[in-house]
This record gives sequence, structure tokens and C-alpha cells, in this order.
Amino acid sequence: MGEAKTQITDVDPADFIASVEPERKREEAKLLDALFRRVTGEEPRMWGPSIIGYGSYRTTYASGRKVHWLRTGFSPRKAKHSLYLMGGYCDEATGQRRDELLARLGKYKTGKSCLYVNKLADVDMDVLEELLRNDWEAMARLYPE
Repeated sequence: MGEAKTQITDVDPADFIASVEPERKREEAKLLDALFRRVTGEEPRMWGPSIIGYGSYRTTYASGRKVHWLRTGFSPRKAKHSLYLMGGYCDEATGQRRDELLARLGKYKTGKSCLYVNKLADVDMDVLEELLRNDWEAMARLYPE
């Protein structure tokens, strides 16, 4: 089995954030970076051309495929910010807590392991921080590396 296409790069996350357009997304990316740093205590790394990741973990899928992936992170896309929060999908108790927090978060959409936010003004930043902290703790417990 091959490795995941998205790998850690040598690009400086600050340089990437400085290039984000439009300006509002760039300013929000700075706020998200500060939030992720505060909660995780990690320095960010770029994963592929557009994902800012904090920490990493390794796992093997049921298929036998081995994966090295970010523990958490985000990508400031033009339309929406994509926040990568895997813990709630890996652990039932964390998932239940995630659902409780999402009910209070504000305006968002979800994907398999992503939370999509159009703009940060649409969400309660305290709830977002709690959601991220809950997810980070679950990932550290499940994948202590």
C-alpha cells in the first residue's frame, strides 16, 4: 500500500497564511492558528499545499494501510475554513461530547472528519475552543505516539 498523498512539507505555515486570500480569510486563519497553538501546544506544520496541521499520529486501517496524519488542523479555503477534528469519530464518548458542543457552536456544516465554517463570526469561539480541546485530548489518549 502506498503512502497518503498529503505529506508534511517544508513550507512555513506563516508564509502560507500570509498568502491566503481574501484578506478576511487571512485574518481568520491567523486567529485559528493562535487558537490551535494555544490548545495543542504544538508548532504547526504544512501538510500538502494548504493544510496547517498540529501534531501527528500513525495508525493502520482495517485494510492494512498504514497512515501518518495530522492530529488536528485546518485549511483556510476561499469558501469555508475546513477544520480537521478526528477525535469525535474515533471515540464514542468524544463523539457524544462533540455533538453536545456542536449544538451550541453556531453556523457550520460537517463532513466525515471535518467541520466547515464560512466565517468565524458565525460560531461561538469559546465553544470552538472547547470542541478543539475535547478532540485534541481524545486523539492524545487514542494515539499517544
